[in-house]
Order: sequence, then structure tokens, then C-alpha cells
Amino acid sequence: MLLEHGYHGLGIQAVLEAARAPKGSFYHHFVDKEDFALQVIDQYMAAVHAGLDACLGSTDRPPLARARFFFEMTQESYGREGYLGCLLGGLGQELSGASDVFRLRIEQCLSYIAERIGATLEEARHAGELPASTDTAHLANLLVDCWEGAALRSRLRGEPSSLTVMLDFFFRAATA
Repeated sequence: MLLEHGYHGLGIQAVLEAARAPKGSFYHHFVDKEDFALQVIDQYMAAVHAGLDACLGSTDRPPLARARFFFEMTQESYGREGYLGCLLGGLGQELSGASDVFRLRIEQCLSYIAERIGATLEEARHAGELPASTDTAHLANLLVDCWEGAALRSRLRGEPSSLTVMLDFFFRAATA
């Protein structure tokens, strides 16, 4: 619901109705709406961690293929949700100028994703899949930045072509 409506567009009453829960239950679990949204981000990141572990930790593929596979699996989940994009990107765009709490939390989350991707890109560099001179931390941050932009375009268009084109371009350019 946060992804679909945004933070400001989602009222607590709508959450209660969707959950079929009384108001007291909300305040039993959450201090306020901000606490609710931060806990949603935590749950979202738990799923991201699981996806990173499953894709990047696999030994079935070479490192670059594992990194791309993470984004392809993410793209599939976006498709199941109607191409609403990334919760982190959506909330970051909406709230980063209004709330340091959200700005810092979301930046921390995106940095973590880039660090995990960077470690896999470093494996790819050592395996000879990337040029020896590749700054894998920089490349990983660029990949996450490009992904977030493509996720926004995917949301605007309601379809995945921006994500696919970005991944094809990025991985082709990274290995050139």
C-alpha cells in the first residue's frame, strides 16, 4: 500500500481497513505512521537480503551472471506488483527532502545493496569477467543508481522495458 499510494497518500485508516484490524492494534504495534513506514522498510529489506543471499550466494552461475540474476529476479517481482517500482526509490523520492530519518534509512539500505553487489563484482573482476582496473565499488553504486532510475521509468510506463534495456546496456558496458 505504501508503494501504491505513497507515504502521504496512505492513511492509517486505510491500513486498518485492509488489515481488518482495530485502531488499537495499530498503536499496539507502531508508535505512529512514521514507525509503521520504517518497519515496512525493514520488512522490505529482509526480502531484499533474502534475494541477495539467494542470487549472489549461489555457485551455479559465474559472478556477473549472479549479479544480473538478482536484478532480473527483482524485475520479476516488480512485474507481479504491476511495475510499481522499488519501495526504497519511491519513498526516497517522496520523503528525502522532508525527513532526515527516511533519507538516512533509505540511503543506508541502498548502500547495503550496492556493497553486496560490489562484493560480487569484485569476484567477477578476480575471475577475469571485468577488466582488472575496474573500481567495483563505484560500478556497484552506479548499477544501483541506474536501476533506481530505470525502476522509476518502469513505474511511469507500467512495463519493464526500461529495466531490461538498462541491464543489457550496463552489463555490456561493464565488460567492454
